[in-house]
Amino acid sequence: MSGEWAALGDIRQRALDAARSAFDLEIAALVGFSQRLDAQIESAFPILYGCEGRIVVTGIGKSGLVGQKIAATLSSTGSPAFFIHSVEALHGDSGVVLPGDVMIAISNSGSTTEVCAFAEFAIGIGVPIIAVVGRADSLLARLSTAVVDVSVPREADPLNLAPTSSTTVTMVIGDVLASALMAARNFTATDFGIRHPGGALGARTASSSSAELGSL
Repeated sequence: MSGEWAALGDIRQRALDAARSAFDLEIAALVGFSQRLDAQIESAFPILYGCEGRIVVTGIGKSGLVGQKIAATLSSTGSPAFFIHSVEALHGDSGVVLPGDVMIAISNSGSTTEVCAFAEFAIGIGVPIIAVVGRADSLLARLSTAVVDVSVPREADPLNLAPTSSTTVTMVIGDVLASALMAARNFTATDFGIRHPGGALGARTASSSSAELGSL
């Protein structure tokens, strides 16, 4: 296989150059985001911490796929959350959103029609919106209670078109907020283990929980 790879010549070099460039651009996007991280946390965190219901995460396309992961991470770390596709919400599923919930609405452009329409529905029943957007002057940002700016200098793919750097930064802000909530609520390994009764994580957290209990 290595011989076949080496025989590709110019194709191999173009592929390697694009791969390295993508890697470097995504790291640069995260470094740039880190310089404004505190402001993003301070904007969104109080709303999430004060949520008396569930955290509703929404988006479509690649933003929706990232949103599913964010919702899953929040739920597993002590902040009940679920994902709902914005298109499905507009065709009847919006009824799962209730007063007391908080919505995280993800749209890099901030102008995705379905996401904005779903956000407007949520606002109508008193649900605050945290917009995760690449444009702070967008419609979604203007509708929202708090704005998390995930703008990046460029996407990481050779055409600067595919959601790459922007989705990486969005994924990271989900992890950042989940971690902040865990710390604020003193979420423990025992708490984590309760939510992970199966698999390798379940086994690890079971032993961690036993150690915690033994130290009491």
